[in-house]
Amino acid sequence: MYVHVPFCTARCGYCDFNTYTAAELGAAPGATQTSYVAAALSEIALARRVLGPRRVTSVFVGGGTPTLLASETLVRLLAAIGDTFDLAEGAEVTTEANPESVTPRSLEQLRRGGFTRMSFGMQSAVPHVLATLDRVHTPGRAAQAVAEAREAGFEDVSLDLIYGTPGESLDDWRTSLTVALAAQPDHISAYALIVEDGTPLARRIRRGELAAPDDDDLADKYVLADELLGRAAYDWYELSNWALAGHECRHNLAYWRSTDWWGIGAGAHSHVGGVRWWNVKHPAAYTGRLGAGHSPGFAREVLTDDQHRVEQVLLETRLADGLPESRLRPSELARVTDLVARQLLVRRGDRLVLTLQGRLLADAVVRDLLD
Repeated sequence: MYVHVPFCTARCGYCDFNTYTAAELGAAPGATQTSYVAAALSEIALARRVLGPRRVTSVFVGGGTPTLLASETLVRLLAAIGDTFDLAEGAEVTTEANPESVTPRSLEQLRRGGFTRMSFGMQSAVPHVLATLDRVHTPGRAAQAVAEAREAGFEDVSLDLIYGTPGESLDDWRTSLTVALAAQPDHISAYALIVEDGTPLARRIRRGELAAPDDDDLADKYVLADELLGRAAYDWYELSNWALAGHECRHNLAYWRSTDWWGIGAGAHSHVGGVRWWNVKHPAAYTGRLGAGHSPGFAREVLTDDQHRVEQVLLETRLADGLPESRLRPSELARVTDLVARQLLVRRGDRLVLTLQGRLLADAVVRDLLD
């Protein structure tokens, strides 16, 4: 299960997620944290009525900034999932957090309440890069948050990084990687900056105030990340994710392997049995629908067998486990030899795995494979 918490103290200039500051929400009826949590609890009950008894193997609370909610509230949401469904023993339970939104006490409460994994949005360790991204935490705070999570008893801690910010040099990126590694997390995500239409960052680039990310620069930074992380025993298991052995994010692997999930919250997406649907985006609309006893769903689609197969190819190609050749049609299999000869793919048993060069060109490899 995924739980979306759409609240943020400030809007980062690059972000196009379904998030809202207090100023953006204003006095909209039903947009308070209290009313939102009540609606989320109602949707958990709705999920049980729709799905019947199901085992939940992972829970991921994302945002936004989930830890703007009190730790007791997050624990209450998790308890509701456990009371409503069969929460598997040893389930992975993650919450995202901005480094400045947690304290030693709140982390202890989350750990005691059943959370097993913390994912901190570090993004960078370089002040001018954080400023360009409109991040509000100080460069050293992420490492401190990792240490506090360890002290609270968390054995799975992740740091998220972004590379390719306008003005970020290769040495800046090396600094961020070095600082992240020194914090000794179990998992590191490194995402190339994507300039999304409609964001303040996109407008600044369009006005010529900032340079757009450069593909060659992004490739150099990806190679550097893979080199430094690999040297420190973090293995890539998905294009943008590296982990120490046994610390891969099971929840995200479930997405990439096209398993079933239910998304709780405003704008959350779900996928169960080949049916995908998504909720209304605004928190006030979300709480209003559930308060009136209606579904918060906005739209849905039923995947055809071939759409499902294509998605599997798109997603599984991203994994270090590789793509089973059985996913491909005969005409597509005929193209594999060329991709192997170009050193973009390697065969490992009956699976196709991207090389480092293939990872840099992953989208093009998938386009070449598919009819």
